[in-house]
Amino acid sequence: MIIRDATAADAAQMTAILNEIIALGGTTAHQRPFDEDRMLHHYIAPSDPLSCQVAEDQGAILGFQYLGWPDPDEGYMPEHWAIIASFVASSAAGKGVGQHLFAATKAVAIKAGVKTIDATIRADNVPGLRYYSGLGFTDYDRLIGIPLRDGTVVDRVRKRYDL
Repeated sequence: MIIRDATAADAAQMTAILNEIIALGGTTAHQRPFDEDRMLHHYIAPSDPLSCQVAEDQGAILGFQYLGWPDPDEGYMPEHWAIIASFVASSAAGKGVGQHLFAATKAVAIKAGVKTIDATIRADNVPGLRYYSGLGFTDYDRLIGIPLRDGTVVDRVRKRYDL
């Protein structure tokens, strides 16, 4: 498995991974499928990125992880905090992909001067909560009753990783 920076050429495979996760439901706040252009602008090359890493094995993308500065329009977050999002193909779940991605993301975060990484996760996303806890993220807040695009109301657990 190779961990490397995502490129525009990865957009199709990354989109397929995320759209499968969206279709399965219950583990991402995203509900509207992505196209390659949206993937490029949201994760691979947004206006102010820190990192988007992919895990690749023999030309196949197994998962990806984004680290970025928070959008000030989406609520207050302290200075030097970054946000993380992680997605692994269902066929690669439980194979250490997320662990390898986080090692690369953490190195980028340290180099960029990030002090704390925020992972805000749906409270019903048991695998995601377990993943971030296993990396050493700790709970620091809970957002109650946040509606999804389809009207479903879920809490969100906010976890932090201090560097």
